[in-house]
Amino acid sequence: MHETFEHTADLGLRIRAPDLEALFTEAAQALFEAIVEDLSTVRPDRKVSVALKGDDKEFLLFDWLKELLYRFDAEHLLFGRFEVRIGRDGLDGSAWGEPLDRTRHNLEHEVKAITYHGLRVEMVDGTWEAEVIVDI
Repeated sequence: MHETFEHTADLGLRIRAPDLEALFTEAAQALFEAIVEDLSTVRPDRKVSVALKGDDKEFLLFDWLKELLYRFDAEHLLFGRFEVRIGRDGLDGSAWGEPLDRTRHNLEHEVKAITYHGLRVEMVDGTWEAEVIVDI
């Protein structure tokens, strides 16, 4: 489950999930739902793999989302399906999507960057929660 919240000129993403891998998957979903109006229009035609080293959950989440946003900015790839595995040494993730097609994809927000401001990943009452603020 995820939701957005207003944060000055930015957009906040609040994510909840039963486990850490689902949290990172849901966070990527939330990011791209902020970018494209209807994520169901994104076809899973191309797979992109992401491998990140580290054990700090906040930095891993930041780097995961930053890499996906970079692929959108540099390669104009929209993603709609995600898979994440987190181990002791880092993250292995995959995202499936396709190049932006303005005839089928209506953009919602122009997300410029993932920020460290207010970034958190923690267990709250048996559920993983994260907050990420994106610069729009």
